Amino acid sequence: MAERTKQVVVTVTGLQRDAQGEENRIELVGTGDYVRKNGVGYIKYRETELSGLEGTTTVIKVRPDEVTLLRMGKVEQKQVFRPGQKTQSLYTTPFGNLDMAVVTGVLHISGTAGAQELPAIYIEYELEIAGDWQSANTLSITLRED
Repeated sequence: MAERTKQVVVTVTGLQRDAQGEENRIELVGTGDYVRKNGVGYIKYRETELSGLEGTTTVIKVRPDEVTLLRMGKVEQKQVFRPGQKTQSLYTTPFGNLDMAVVTGVLHISGTAGAQELPAIYIEYELEIAGDWQSANTLSITLRED
């Protein structure tokens, strides 16, 4: 049975704290699609100028125990978030590539029990670039029907 794609409003809120304790908070709101296939949720939206990733499409794959962030277009990346694990990725831009890693501390996903529910995602992670610690981060992704 084919799942119906829902038009959604996607809210992405990020908080980044660097080694000096400086905090940077960003909130982006846009429209996208959500579909659930074979027990896996897919959130898809186009990045905007505000995110600095214009020309990039983001797909967030939501499983019960992990979240995968896929970026395609001007910027390319595949980053997996799994609690208690360090995962590597290559962040590809027109200006060059960065070796990145995240250590996921907390991954909380709600609203994935039924096919009609929209997921809400909360992630706490540490970011490393080229092997050097950069920041402690939180990422929250919420959806509501458009």
